[in-house]
Amino acid sequence: MAIACDISLNTKLTPEQRDRYQNTKAIREILATAKTIAVVGLSTEKTKASNMVASYLQDEGYRIIPVHPKAAEILGEKCYPSLREIPDKVDVVDIFRPVSEVAGIVEDAIAIGAKAVWMQLRIIDLASADQAIEAGLFAVVDKCMKMEHGRFGGALHWAGMNTEVISAQRRKTL
Repeated sequence: MAIACDISLNTKLTPEQRDRYQNTKAIREILATAKTIAVVGLSTEKTKASNMVASYLQDEGYRIIPVHPKAAEILGEKCYPSLREIPDKVDVVDIFRPVSEVAGIVEDAIAIGAKAVWMQLRIIDLASADQAIEAGLFAVVDKCMKMEHGRFGGALHWAGMNTEVISAQRRKTL
């Protein structure tokens, strides 16, 4: 088991809000039990955060379902124009859309029976998060799913970068 620390990363949430919407126990449970993640707003551009996060999660064994109204396929997976059109079970709805769209996405997540909604960094809609919680879903706000997965899996440095350093000793030169 990896050792983890609480990192607020300049979040605008109060300590009480972090307890509710960035709960370490809930995040660990989501990451450990989820199999299928619908990524709403997954970009076709490989340099965009949504694409990098989804690619990482896919590499870590999660099934990614892209939700994009105009693309046919992203990361080798069929795209769907909306959550409600996905025929398969979705565990987590990972949101990469503006805050103004979050309420509708959360309503769709509840309607399809998702287990969790995850609002990426700087996406904060507490009313929608509360709606999800009241409907029995987990809700994570203002956190990066990739960084949290890496943090709890031991793959990331506390600042969010994979340093690949496991000791303080210098590398031996040949």
